[in-house]
Amino acid sequence: MSAHHVFAAAVYDSGPGRLGAATGALLGLAGLVVAGLALARPAGRIGSVNPSLVAGAAMAAGLTGLALGGLVAATADGGIGTGNGLGGAYVAMLVGLIATVLGGLVLARSRRTGAGASVRPGS
Repeated sequence: MSAHHVFAAAVYDSGPGRLGAATGALLGLAGLVVAGLALARPAGRIGSVNPSLVAGAAMAAGLTGLALGGLVAATADGGIGTGNGLGGAYVAMLVGLIATVLGGLVLARSRRTGAGASVRPGS
């Protein structure tokens, strides 16, 4: 067996590190898309969905992706290119962080505009 087979994993090989990193990156990407769509729409035009709920979903997905990427990065045995998912873990942490920040911006905007507040008749 050559050194290439010992130290590098094939592109199509899948292990728990790669699976965890890919899952974290996809969760972070989902949060990023949700927060990006909420920010792209003018205030109060999100439809019938509560902006605070959208922000919470984006932040939850982003934090989950960030945590999963951090877990994979902390438990990876080798460096990037060894098949442990370290590169994907870095991507998951970055995308999860961006999704969390954008979700926070959506939440701040919904509180500032009062779009998330319920309106009671007679008040």
